[in-house]
Amino acid sequence: MLLGFKTELKLNKAQRTAVRKHCGVARHAWNWGLALTKQILDHNNALPEAKIKFPSAIDLHKWLVALVKSENEWYYECSKTAPQQALIALREAWKRCFNKTGGVPKFKKKGRRDSFTLEGAVKILGSNKIQVPVIGVLKTYERLPQVLTKSATISRQADRWFISFRFDVETADPSDFGVSAQSNASLRLRSGQTLGLSPERSRRAEPRHTDVVGVDLGVKNLATLSTGEVIAGAKSYKKYEAKLSRMQWLNRNKVIGSANWKKANLQIARLHRKIANIRKDTLHKLTTLLAKNHGTVVIEDLNVSGMMANHKLAKAIADMSFFEFRRQLTYKCELYGSKLVVVDRWFPSSKTCSNCGTKKETLTLNERVFECDHCGFEIDRDLNAAINLSKIAS
Repeated sequence: MLLGFKTELKLNKAQRTAVRKHCGVARHAWNWGLALTKQILDHNNALPEAKIKFPSAIDLHKWLVALVKSENEWYYECSKTAPQQALIALREAWKRCFNKTGGVPKFKKKGRRDSFTLEGAVKILGSNKIQVPVIGVLKTYERLPQVLTKSATISRQADRWFISFRFDVETADPSDFGVSAQSNASLRLRSGQTLGLSPERSRRAEPRHTDVVGVDLGVKNLATLSTGEVIAGAKSYKKYEAKLSRMQWLNRNKVIGSANWKKANLQIARLHRKIANIRKDTLHKLTTLLAKNHGTVVIEDLNVSGMMANHKLAKAIADMSFFEFRRQLTYKCELYGSKLVVVDRWFPSSKTCSNCGTKKETLTLNERVFECDHCGFEIDRDLNAAINLSKIAS
């Protein structure tokens, strides 16, 4: 399977200038290709009898070299793979749009999600150095996995630059490659008990798979396990929402492009990065804990996009990041040899009594304690759902 690795770069002034230039070239190629493809689509809609074939990524790159590169000398200061990979990504974006799995591609703006991909002479040198085309050797703050890779993506978050790449893995222990998979994760439970992995257990090549666990996700708490543990969510956005709102409010009247405006935007971007990192850290610890310590993990197939349509709960749901939880759990279960069971979203896990199996007709969101009308059994609503989920795979 393919694993991804992402780490921060330690850049000097010349290297920062070089990566900004590559971002600009990739952004220019994307915007040029997007404008051209939109013109072709408009022409085909207006004149169906004289349709023009929609260009492939290779066609776009040939036209870019012939029409754009010759008129813009600064293209030759950067690697040729940066605009080439941008056009490949654009063609994939149109493919998702035509298949109705994604929206229409949008134009990119300078300073927002700056990134570019390099392909070819990408080599890992030593423990914390990686060589990329044109830019040269880049240093990192942490140890790199000693693997083979052909491409790398460099991206910016606030004022920091990161590099990411993918590589094949055939073992159940990513530590063989020097990759930390949150092995020493620890989570704070409602009872105050710390649930975590010891360093000795994390170094084992074969994780312990002995039981089945059901996981019920929620807004009040991130997850309730069928074993009785309750994991609280990070709720990082809720914690820093007032601070973020005030920073944005103070920036409302600054002159766009001024030094104070740039400084304020950098502070806002740093806070956004901090909020996202806290959320990702909690999700990585929980998903690693579940995948390494349980043979089978059972979750529900939640309709996240439908849940986000509820404007009263959308903010809390987004702060928990249910989709990212499932994405991480999917690849980690495959990595550690666990089995992930996804139950149909219409399964009445909350309405069914985990003691006798009787299904209640109605159950409102305000009822946080499940009371069975048949056997009189009382249990926490989320724990009852988690137990019902675990019984499916038992």
